[in-house]
Amino acid sequence: MTLDAAFGPASAPSGPSPGAPPDPGASGATYAPARFLPSGHAMTLFAHAARGPPGLGPRRERWDLPDGDFLDVDRHGEDHAPTVVILHGLEASSRAPYVLRLVAAARARSLAALAVNFRGCSGEPNRLRRLYHSGETSDLARVVERLVAERPGRPLALAGFSLGGNVVAKWLGDQGPALPSEVRAGAVLSAPFDLACCTEALDRARGLASVYRLHFLRSLRRKALEKLSRFRDLPFDARGVRACRTFAAFDDLVTARLHGFAGAQDYWERSSARGSLEGLDRPLLALAAEDDPLVPASSLPLEAGRRNPRFELEVHAQGGHVGFVSGRPWRFTFFAEVRMAAFLDAALRR
Repeated sequence: MTLDAAFGPASAPSGPSPGAPPDPGASGATYAPARFLPSGHAMTLFAHAARGPPGLGPRRERWDLPDGDFLDVDRHGEDHAPTVVILHGLEASSRAPYVLRLVAAARARSLAALAVNFRGCSGEPNRLRRLYHSGETSDLARVVERLVAERPGRPLALAGFSLGGNVVAKWLGDQGPALPSEVRAGAVLSAPFDLACCTEALDRARGLASVYRLHFLRSLRRKALEKLSRFRDLPFDARGVRACRTFAAFDDLVTARLHGFAGAQDYWERSSARGSLEGLDRPLLALAAEDDPLVPASSLPLEAGRRNPRFELEVHAQGGHVGFVSGRPWRFTFFAEVRMAAFLDAALRR
């Protein structure tokens, strides 16, 4: 559920690279929200308009999958270094500014990064009828399997933003102790742990909050219509797609039918990471904000940390959705990406 696709190319100043000056919040001890961004909406929109760090020079690779489809991934850094696997949010990509900020923060700690594009998100439609969704963890499993096979023993960590955060948390929890020993930890930001709760909140939103829904649905409808232009046997039609004005309607008509769910409710229940957290066998940091306009505070799994000490839920009063901006308009930094990199670095170096 990130906003890059919704609001187009970044135009705000880039600010200092989050990996350049060490952020005092890297240890998790402090986070001072930017005073010039007084609301969750302002924090969210500013962070998603800010450009990512320049000059990273990723190496794009296409990985063919056993089912005939493909994943496009971007490699950063040395292949032998401990590596952070990064998943983006809804309708974004591996080039999203927040992904690049985490890459920069990881590279500042001599970590490599592999930024994954979900199917159909790299700028080219995927080959099959299906797409990606909030509970699709099998592609993440294949990425980890391939990285482990490339260099057995190389430490790996997982990171996800928004929808990608739900995928990371769900897979780590579902796998539990069956995870490869190379996978040391995970970190997620603004993850929608309870998909039904988050969807309901977005669908009933009014005013500025409704703009997020409208933009996301516009992008999702466009992809569904593109599928219809290539596959004539899909279980929905163009008229129905164009009529979708809520996430509930789209998930019921398109997401559920494309991916084998009985309906939207079944999709939300089976795909939410909230029910998987008790199975965590590796440390997982989850950063969240009470003023997140896309992920209500009521959806956060506050009890999960008490039941499983491997789950560290860090909730801040301010931060917006994948925002967490600190500093002043002419000199700002991004707390969350540096916090995530510090947490993962500590786990990877153990």
